[in-house]
Amino acid sequence: MTGTAPAPFGADDYRARMERAARAAADAGLAGLLVAPGPDLVWLTGYAPTAVTERLTLLVLAPGRDPVLVVPTLEAPDAAHAAGAPALTLRDWTDGTDPYAATAGLLGAGGRFGISDNTWAMHLLGLQRALPGSSYAALTDALPMLRAVKDAAELELLAAAGAAADAAFEEIRKVAFAGRREREVGADLADLLRRFGHSQVDFTIVGSGPNGANPHHEVGDRVIEHGDMVVLDFGGLKDGYGSDTTRTVHVGEPTDEERRVHDVVRAAQEAGYAAVRPGVACQEVDRAARRVIEDAGYGEYFIHRTGHGIGVTTHEPPYMIEGEEQPLVPGMCFSVEPGIYLRGRFGVRIEDIVTVTEDGGRRLNNTTREMVIVD
Repeated sequence: MTGTAPAPFGADDYRARMERAARAAADAGLAGLLVAPGPDLVWLTGYAPTAVTERLTLLVLAPGRDPVLVVPTLEAPDAAHAAGAPALTLRDWTDGTDPYAATAGLLGAGGRFGISDNTWAMHLLGLQRALPGSSYAALTDALPMLRAVKDAAELELLAAAGAAADAAFEEIRKVAFAGRREREVGADLADLLRRFGHSQVDFTIVGSGPNGANPHHEVGDRVIEHGDMVVLDFGGLKDGYGSDTTRTVHVGEPTDEERRVHDVVRAAQEAGYAAVRPGVACQEVDRAARRVIEDAGYGEYFIHRTGHGIGVTTHEPPYMIEGEEQPLVPGMCFSVEPGIYLRGRFGVRIEDIVTVTEDGGRRLNNTTREMVIVD
């Protein structure tokens, strides 16, 4: 693929994100946010330690206060080179000192703090010992939509990742399927994702024949046969933002039943996409897709939610699932991926990443959703 490389995010971008996060914490009644290494720290600061160890690294955000990144002294030089470092203060600590006591001084005597979901238990317990009057809430519960609304630059990156995944599909449909093992086709998919710019491949599901009825089968040693339906679900990170798409292909001509099931899933996926517009509750996207499958008599075979958010990770809030009343907001990005899974026989899933626009939705995956015949 060709095109101009996206401009990297700079200190001003990360400063704005940290300010936005601190405001969101205050609005949620939190005394601040504590962010350990992981996707949230990368999104807020651009810093990803080369190795996550038992030594405490923690971003401290509090309304009305400058952000502080607590880091081990031996890792401080790397942290200082992060793109967002000019927008925060580094506070380093040396081996033999108590990093929790040092962090407690930044937090005050007590309060309720949001803390990133992947914080190690030993670090959370250390903070609780240092601040016995404090309490904590996982960010997924306290601020589930913190990263959900993407700005224009993030949308551009997500669109580029989607286009790269589309390019991989256009190439994989040209290769031989029959007579090859699932893991061989999966390796081809991973290679194609990297060829089209992905730095990280998160998954390459190749579910052939009865294996396609397991939504998360990934790959195995089964030899793909003529007459198989094959579910291809693949994605990863390109320039730090995710791709995730699914197409279901058939080796040779399908049966009437296989065509019918594929048509139902395609109609359900279209209905889910058509339901996307600002102000609509997430659960309505799930309901729209599920209704089509239920009306066709396959409701019991649609065994997962209709979608999940995507951004700096391939799975994140919001979720398109019954009971999720979060309204859709322009800039949200998520999958629409209904499926039908006939145990012991075959499965069908069709998935696009969709972003909410001012008056509807826009697909970030644009390969055909018709039945594709492969050799």
